[in-house]
Amino acid sequence: MKLPKIYGFLKKDMESIESALQDSIQANHPVLRDASTELLHAGGKRIRPVFVLLSSQLGNYDLSKIKKVAVTLELIHMATLVHDDVIDEAELRRGKPTTASIYGNRVAMYTGDYILARALEEITEIPDPRVHQLLSKTLVEVSIGEIEQIEYKFNWEQNFRDYLRRIKRKTALLIASSCKLGAIVGGLNDYQTNKLYQYGYYIGMSYQIIDDILDFTSTSKELGKPAGNDLLQGNITLPVLYAMEDKTFKQSLFNVFSKDGHVTTNEMKTLIQHLKRTDAIKRSYAVSDMYLSKALTALDEIPASRAKKTLQDIATYIGKRRS
Repeated sequence: MKLPKIYGFLKKDMESIESALQDSIQANHPVLRDASTELLHAGGKRIRPVFVLLSSQLGNYDLSKIKKVAVTLELIHMATLVHDDVIDEAELRRGKPTTASIYGNRVAMYTGDYILARALEEITEIPDPRVHQLLSKTLVEVSIGEIEQIEYKFNWEQNFRDYLRRIKRKTALLIASSCKLGAIVGGLNDYQTNKLYQYGYYIGMSYQIIDDILDFTSTSKELGKPAGNDLLQGNITLPVLYAMEDKTFKQSLFNVFSKDGHVTTNEMKTLIQHLKRTDAIKRSYAVSDMYLSKALTALDEIPASRAKKTLQDIATYIGKRRS
């Protein structure tokens, strides 16, 4: 079963959010409008809006109100993608040219800034100060995470804790906030909103770990970018940290990246094959499974409902994801 089928009953509401996203990015300046529109149409799972809607459905669900939160979270996610692609000098995302590769870095950065500004404008229509406080804290942490990712590029001495802290800020906090913001606007009590925040955090950690695994186990066509691209960019992910415990792999890695010049396709292919021969992929999945188990436990005291069952099914889907 594909992910959208799991939350198929949200189809009309998600279409409403998609329309709202389209309306939100209509800038007066044609370059900003075109760049933002192309980014929106490049696709994406829209998983953050889904978490917002499902969490809100556990309480008092008002689409006209919750839609503002869902649109805000997706716009923030879009803005971070544009900025990430500039930093990583990425030419492709989801198999399509990035904003930076089409318009150049300067236009891409301003496009990301514009989308972020529109996100903040959307959320002003929600008067609850808890919403703004949580969103502000999350954006601060995400920004710190972006700086850390730059600082840790090609740092072969980083450890397991460094990696977990980085993916927490890169992915998990925004998903956790999506769940909690949906719960707050849905009127759930503090205990329930915190449990949903925990669920989102653990799901986000698992999701990013699996993404990092797939960077080595999927094909370039499936990824929409070269296999091993994270490593090429100097991002040391969990599979690499585990594989580096194998002395021969570590030496091969250093031999490839210590020399001057471009890492060839054949060199990267050989490294990936070597990594797969270690237990790094198996151990990485085990860490992902641990986080998924914690996510499901966080939902234990949430009352039974279709929304809760869907959150559980999404966790199961993420755990089995292989592409």
